[in-house]
Amino acid sequence: QDVALFLQEFNAPDIFMGVFAKSKCPRLTEICVGILGNMACFQDICMSISKDENLGQVLLQRLCDSDSPTLLETSRLLLTCLSQPEVANVWVERIRENPSVYDCVCFIMSSSTNVELLVKVGEVVDKLFDLDEELMLNWIKNGTCQSVGPSVDDSPEELPDFKIVPCILEAAKQVRSDNPEGLDVYMHILQLLTTVDEGIQAIVQAPDGGKETWSLLYDLVCHELCQSDDPPIIVQEQKTVLASILSVLSAIFASQTEQEYTKMRKSKILQYVTKFYFILDMPLIGSLIRILQYMEGCGKRSADDSKEPEQQETGRADLNKEDFHLKILKDICCELLSNMLQELTKENTLEGLHQGHLNEQTCSCAFQNLLPLYFASVESFLEVLREADQTLADNLEKRFPSLKVQA
Repeated sequence: QDVALFLQEFNAPDIFMGVFAKSKCPRLTEICVGILGNMACFQDICMSISKDENLGQVLLQRLCDSDSPTLLETSRLLLTCLSQPEVANVWVERIRENPSVYDCVCFIMSSSTNVELLVKVGEVVDKLFDLDEELMLNWIKNGTCQSVGPSVDDSPEELPDFKIVPCILEAAKQVRSDNPEGLDVYMHILQLLTTVDEGIQAIVQAPDGGKETWSLLYDLVCHELCQSDDPPIIVQEQKTVLASILSVLSAIFASQTEQEYTKMRKSKILQYVTKFYFILDMPLIGSLIRILQYMEGCGKRSADDSKEPEQQETGRADLNKEDFHLKILKDICCELLSNMLQELTKENTLEGLHQGHLNEQTCSCAFQNLLPLYFASVESFLEVLREADQTLADNLEKRFPSLKVQA
């Protein structure tokens, strides 16, 4: 902090402004932005930097740079400022009034292979959307006009007509293998999009009918996260990213059954979307039940840990926080599972039985978690199950008497 105050006393930000205006050396620009980022870690200096309108505009222009290290330092600086409540609104307003930021961010997400940069830019977008719904709505509706973007030779060039959802998906694909935290960030951005109707429409009314989004999320749940050869405790490590993914899947799935979409069934896009989703039902249902099974295992473990007499208050607080996040994951998982069970046909169910996704153990786990809140869905599924496997249906009725009584 002493160094930061010293630099501020000798007008370092003004010196850096001169560098940005005249320097042709990418490393010098990177260093200057990085030093500003370090200075902004301290509240008073951050406020001083943020209130300088000229400096603010120049820093946003750095997002159109073609140099990845400079882009990384610029993103780090923006995230630092957006994380300070005293000045966050200043930057949100500044970004909202500067349309080129949208294009530059989309360009980075859709074209960069630098995982560290993609993660940091994702954190900036996630913070922006979390802070300001109006800005998120503007970005969802954006992508209808050409604008000036980065170029390697100082001559402006026109950027493509960017749409926010494909850019987010492209970035998520780049970070998924190398950076679990980065994947978590991009899944949370998608989740934020689904908190508004415009965001859901941007996903399901894409030219591919939402296929790319569904495919990526489906692949993550069914083939990467919380797999059968993982220990149950893995759900603790992956609870936030799973909650985001399942929340988006649930929003997409639910949108199919809404009346306004049902009226449009004759359109080619929605016919394809519906067909595509239902082909994938059984493996996804199997994954949802496995997540619930793993959460039951974690719940038992947490209960055992809480019996330790020497447990500290901090440990108890951490446990409560874990329980809270697991509860959110369970609620989202149960909602999606109940909606999917309600749509199953006899053919789907027979397929699930044949593939091993449905059996007495998995169905019991599903019923245990869904009852009594989702009784209608369980009852509907049980009726279909009777047609596919009468013995299994009878066994489940014996295990859950409330179903037989109410039936």
